[in-house]
Amino acid sequence: MKLELLSPAKNPEFGREAVNHGADALYIGAPAFGARANATNTLEDIEKLVQYAHLYRAKVFATVNTLLFDDEIEDAVRMIRQLYNIGIDALIIQDLGLLECDLPPIELHASTQCHNASIERIKFMESVGFKRIILARETSLEQIRTIRKETSADLEAFVHGALCVSYSGQCYLSQYLTDRSGNRGCCSQPCRSSYDLVTADGRQILKDRHLLSLRDFNASQQLHNMIDAGITSFKIEGRLKDLVYVKNITSYYRQLLDSMMSGGQKSSSGHITYHFIPDPERTFNRGYTDYFLRERQPMANFATPKSMGKPVGKVTAVGRRTFSVSGNGNEPLSNSDGICYLDTDGRLQGFLVNEVHGDTITPNRMPDLPVGTPLWRNQDQRFEQQLQGRSAERRIDVCLHFRATDNGFSVDVTDEDGLSVSVQNTTDHIPSEKPNSNSKNIVKQLSKLGDSPFSASQIIDETQGLYFLPAAQINALRREAIDELTNHRIRHFHPKDSPFERNDKAYPTPVLDYRANILNSKAETFYRRHGVQQMEYGLEKTHDYDGHALMTTRYCLRYELGCCLQGKGTMKRKADIQPGDTLLLVNNGKRLRLEFDCRQCLMRFYKA
Repeated sequence: MKLELLSPAKNPEFGREAVNHGADALYIGAPAFGARANATNTLEDIEKLVQYAHLYRAKVFATVNTLLFDDEIEDAVRMIRQLYNIGIDALIIQDLGLLECDLPPIELHASTQCHNASIERIKFMESVGFKRIILARETSLEQIRTIRKETSADLEAFVHGALCVSYSGQCYLSQYLTDRSGNRGCCSQPCRSSYDLVTADGRQILKDRHLLSLRDFNASQQLHNMIDAGITSFKIEGRLKDLVYVKNITSYYRQLLDSMMSGGQKSSSGHITYHFIPDPERTFNRGYTDYFLRERQPMANFATPKSMGKPVGKVTAVGRRTFSVSGNGNEPLSNSDGICYLDTDGRLQGFLVNEVHGDTITPNRMPDLPVGTPLWRNQDQRFEQQLQGRSAERRIDVCLHFRATDNGFSVDVTDEDGLSVSVQNTTDHIPSEKPNSNSKNIVKQLSKLGDSPFSASQIIDETQGLYFLPAAQINALRREAIDELTNHRIRHFHPKDSPFERNDKAYPTPVLDYRANILNSKAETFYRRHGVQQMEYGLEKTHDYDGHALMTTRYCLRYELGCCLQGKGTMKRKADIQPGDTLLLVNNGKRLRLEFDCRQCLMRFYKA
């Protein structure tokens, strides 16, 4: 069983650095129709990234995972054919109408936007041609084990990054509030906004809090359990994150996975030398949770949707223009670091560090910091500088053989994957006066692999230095051999065709409502062919919000506030909510009614 670390590629530069720092695969936005409308890339740029990734036997997946209208289908299929022609390894899609189109034989992955949350849905997706299922973020370890037993498709799961508070693909809140659909790649992220929590009779419970803003996902401590449960691809969220985040988080999970893997589980080539120590707390995070992997737990950050970073200590003394911090020796601060804290109202505040003298800090402006206030660093100047340049190098081991031929010399290069090339020149055999010294020079010249993607694990001079060859000619042979091996590796690693054959497997239910996200006639045809007799179009098409759940989530505000109607959990009671209260969220005049389905442990939002 090969294990894959899947990293985000906002653009080709980010993708190359993700590969350099340990990614086995990348997911990148196509020129259009991706779930991150602000992270698109040209075909030319994607092709360059494919070639770079394939050099290391890393794969590239293109995201075409939005819902499509009828007049977009033809353009989407044309683009998919172009992606296939440039060597994309797989296509991540949401709209099942594409399965009714004339697609090239490209491997299909079912986006998490497909709402892959039930075993019945997942088995159906596998039966209609998907080679990989990207599981809902809410999936528990127990559920993963069950899915693994009942399916043979590859299972991909998120391990790190931002969490959508709603089931992916089942959120229409952005569409309702701003006419920007998350299912169409344009989510306005209303879950990161602040809300007032009130009762239907007007009683205010909480004011101006980020009640739907979840902490970030971090499954690093459950990685071994996820492997045991059957996950083979571990996905890092972050196509809109910065390059420091991509380098840091990719490196962190690469090292974790390597520590748990045997040699046969490796899915890409090369070994990596890091020039920094990865630490997930030093780049963007809102605090961490492993969400529902084990059991329900506190998972929101009401204070802020922004990064809080890493704890650096507590305030021990306050002067007119300076303050002192405990524990600063473990986390030394630097000039221009960004520091944040929660004020007495529980709101996030921040400032920059101007000077550091031991435990004494001079900020750019003096904040109101009572003694005992915890501090976090959300901008780590020294760490970010470490990652600005070359922070990792990935090299493929090669063995070089130097030989004499009948009319010259040759260099044979064999890489760690068993691929070989041979180049030779034509020249006279000139006896060497100093064989030992000459042999050492041959080895020295052949070892100069410079900025190539290779490192010499072994160099064999079969001539034993008996013939003299000028350094310039040795270097020319080496360069030609390395160039030929580079091209050979790119040509050799090409995705296998994965033909798609339509069938009539029955969908688990004959009736579908708006949550099936049908926006085009192709999707309607698909479901009818699979036995669905009654269906509704999606809200992006109908704009009919009355009586329809605008969001469905396993996250529960009552639970988070210590007011679970089932008495579950040990959360401290944080709000005065009574069992009979009807709760509303209010933001800029928009009112959302909350409904609690305790039998299924779900919370739903409706237009109030």
